[in-house]
Amino acid sequence: MWVESPVRTHVETVVTKRDGRTVSFDAAKIYNAITLAMEDQGIDDADFALDLTREVVDNLPETDLDIPTIQRVVEDRLMASRYPEVARAYIEYRHDRDKERELAMDIPTALHRLIARDKTVVNENANKDATVFNTQRDLTAGAVAKAYALKHMMPPAVANAHIKGEIHFHDLDYNPFQPMTNCCLIDIAGMLRDGFQIGNARVESPRSIQTATAQIAQIIANVASSQYGGCSVDRADEVLAPYAQINYEKHMADAKRWVPQEKWEDYARTKTSKDIYDAMQSLEYEINTLYSSNGQTPFVTLGFGLGTGELEREIQKAILKVRIKGIGKDHYTAIFPKLVFGLRRGVNLEPQDPNYDVKQLALECSTKRMYPDVLSYDKLTEIEGDYKVPMGCRSFLPKWVDPETGEAVNAGRMNLGVCTLNLPRIAIEARGDVAKFWKLFHERIQIVREALMFRAGRCEEAVADNAPILYRHGAFGKRAPQGVNSVHEFFANQRATVSVGYIGLYEAATAFFGPKWETNREAKEFTLDIVRALTDYANKWTSETPYWFSVYSTPSESLTDRFARMDRQKFGAIKDITDKEYYTNSFHYDVRKKVTPFEKIEFESEYEPFTKGGFIHYCEYPKLTHNPEALEAVWDYAYDRVAYLGTNTPIDRCYECDFEGEFLPTEDGFKCPECGNTDPDTCDVVKRTCGYLGNPQKRPMVHGRHVEISSRVKHMDLDE
Repeated sequence: MWVESPVRTHVETVVTKRDGRTVSFDAAKIYNAITLAMEDQGIDDADFALDLTREVVDNLPETDLDIPTIQRVVEDRLMASRYPEVARAYIEYRHDRDKERELAMDIPTALHRLIARDKTVVNENANKDATVFNTQRDLTAGAVAKAYALKHMMPPAVANAHIKGEIHFHDLDYNPFQPMTNCCLIDIAGMLRDGFQIGNARVESPRSIQTATAQIAQIIANVASSQYGGCSVDRADEVLAPYAQINYEKHMADAKRWVPQEKWEDYARTKTSKDIYDAMQSLEYEINTLYSSNGQTPFVTLGFGLGTGELEREIQKAILKVRIKGIGKDHYTAIFPKLVFGLRRGVNLEPQDPNYDVKQLALECSTKRMYPDVLSYDKLTEIEGDYKVPMGCRSFLPKWVDPETGEAVNAGRMNLGVCTLNLPRIAIEARGDVAKFWKLFHERIQIVREALMFRAGRCEEAVADNAPILYRHGAFGKRAPQGVNSVHEFFANQRATVSVGYIGLYEAATAFFGPKWETNREAKEFTLDIVRALTDYANKWTSETPYWFSVYSTPSESLTDRFARMDRQKFGAIKDITDKEYYTNSFHYDVRKKVTPFEKIEFESEYEPFTKGGFIHYCEYPKLTHNPEALEAVWDYAYDRVAYLGTNTPIDRCYECDFEGEFLPTEDGFKCPECGNTDPDTCDVVKRTCGYLGNPQKRPMVHGRHVEISSRVKHMDLDE
């Protein structure tokens, strides 16, 4: 149990850590290290631990205090005490910690973990199949890259904080070893309009919607291989409508040649409608059969829903009908692309709106396939300044006006990476002292800044030739001419974002207010103060640097497990905090509590304005296929309250007994509740694994239990 110990009060003493940082001296850390060593030897003597802590403090120098000096004094006093065996345990503990730190940076050890198929390595990502060669190659490269970057590239304070679990430097298997960017909104409209190049092939502007969607699939594959995060096609219906118009004009010309005049319009519309459906079906199949160079299906989001023209409406309907039908003869649920449907008052929200019928189709699709998620136009515009889909899962761009043109730009912008702060660790170490929480918070947020500045600086070291699809051929909006290799203009003037992540807001509040704090206004304000403070820092750093810092309600796949596991090892099983074996992601309501979707939305809505860099809300429902009106009621309620809402409803299916509903979780995956089927080839198990869907039956997560909000197994998120 962590307790306060005597500290010097006559001076503000600082300690120099191994990584060069200076932090405030805290005698409680000495007390607790001694106590842990005593527990290791089965000794229960609180008075001894307290007396020895006082001795150590009294024998420390007033200045030039560092970690090795403190450790040496602790060891000397223990050796001279009546419990010399505790000294041995303490020294062995320190040795083990130092060894763990070295092993985290050791390449042979990293490769050995991979070869031994350590579950925390091979099952880290729900959409990477670790059994195939190209994924294994990517995992091998990632293991080497992580170890090398921690030891030889990253600032010592950042590497040390990551290894200790105070922060998490996301996607360490890619960046900083390579100066790769994270996620982006591809400038699809510009690339289709102006043409582009992939390899040696110069691709001209398409002359049909079928060609346009084929080009989009190729663009997505190449973009996904040149970065490590998600990518999005924004306003797909509006982008593709001009190419569908070309189809219509061709069919009208044919009609005038071959059919009676009174049938011209019907012929051209019918043929164009078929072309649109076929094109959207091809796009869905192509995306789901793509493999990027990192051994996974590209994490891609398709945004649509706001176009009101006839062709835009037809494209919207085709996207939804294709998804409802499913893939293959068994009609499996497509995992990608993630579908995001835009809701807007006056367009499709209410019965009198022109696209209300498309909303009804979107509701049907969501009840059967879990997608689409929905964006509330008015609320998103209020928060971000304008409307756009997220870059992949939930990473949003703020409104940005190009200083050269004075016009707002979204397409072609990107994120340079994420670093997440472990909030429960700070709350546990504060031991009930709110002032101490904030002191530690302000110290650790500086490491996050250092990490993100390093990450952005590393991205600046790329050259345009490293990723031609991004920098030379239009995916990032601008096109660097031949002979110009600097990528600075793509990121400068806050065009690119870097993200401050956080995790465990629920657990941090629990440490101070208990596990049922959601209705306690003082506790709620404490959590809001945390995200406000993160926002204040992000705004300050934005004003000081070329980058737009934003607060990201972090997608965190294995991070919910990693932080919780490390904190449990360090502090033991703390009820409702570390004993759950996971930390709650983002600002989400505690998943163990049963609340209505309306209560959940109301509770979480206050956090959104302070997390502009990324957020999503989820509501969980029973089977809804026969009650889409219930889902519509939630969508309508959410419209003026939250900007981004996802649907979680059971859509699992067994092809052995024809069961449809929710499979039961097992130690190794999921099984049909009717016939017990666990064969991934004869069942379709789809769960929300972060903002994306995943098939955990085919690609298990760490410990087989990381499903974000799914029924009864509800606590994970994806690294983007």
